[in-house]
Amino acid sequence: MVKTFATLYLEARRAFLEIEDQQTASLLARNLLCYVSGKTNEQILADREKYACEDVCDAMESSVRRILEGEPLAYVLGEWEFYGMRLYVDKNVLIPRDDTCAVASLAIKKGLFLDQDPRILDLCTGSGCIGLAVANRVKDAKVTLADVSREALAVAKKNISLHKLTGRVSCVQADALAAPSAFLGKFDMIVSNPPYVTAKEMEELPHSVKGYEPHLALYGGEDGLDFYRAIVKNYTSVLKPGGYLCFEFGMGQGDDVCKILEDNGYTILERTRDDNDIERAVLAQFGRKEDRDGD
Repeated sequence: MVKTFATLYLEARRAFLEIEDQQTASLLARNLLCYVSGKTNEQILADREKYACEDVCDAMESSVRRILEGEPLAYVLGEWEFYGMRLYVDKNVLIPRDDTCAVASLAIKKGLFLDQDPRILDLCTGSGCIGLAVANRVKDAKVTLADVSREALAVAKKNISLHKLTGRVSCVQADALAAPSAFLGKFDMIVSNPPYVTAKEMEELPHSVKGYEPHLALYGGEDGLDFYRAIVKNYTSVLKPGGYLCFEFGMGQGDDVCKILEDNGYTILERTRDDNDIERAVLAQFGRKEDRDGD
């Protein structure tokens, strides 16, 4: 049955009020209607008394149902914004979160002062959000997006094309828990948002995360630190002398991650917080400070 755009919006808003506050319910309904209709918010307002076609009505009903069942909005929309970029996402990758802007900013800030044409590796890339943010702002950087999941790499490749970065950004399959292949070459910097959810935290994740987002990209071992140990052990070999490693980590993991780095010959240069004032990322350089001072 066809309905006006105003009716579609109001019905969706009413449904979302069962699970969200008024502001969030309104935002969800508006964003969803814009997406399924292909109209801007301004166009929706101008056409509010016009009837939407049957396909739009059906798509709206289906999308509302998926969200009420707990599916994240990003997967329903098939896209999400990160660091000013609109990215394609699906159930094979984590949804980019504002928390991750902290590690992206740290990598970009350092990337702008690396030698000309720096090579940067985004390990455990998922959608490619961090590496693409770096490539988008460090205009001479050559960025490699690496992930063990072929499905995730397919998403990353779509985002490379979407942002017309095929000339400077490439994809490669690589396992962060294993030694890298020699063909990777050497990098000026590695940036990574690896899986860091602990075994206990996995049990407590909300349904919208646990039931939909890939566990492969979430679970970091019993204490959440397996990937940090493995990356420092396995991937330091692909860093150029004096190269940099930039990590995102979970709430309260900063000291443990920094200890792993320092125990393996890294010097901590900067620790930074996200927009919620939670410590979220670290930048380290391989080599003891006194060794570099003596060069």
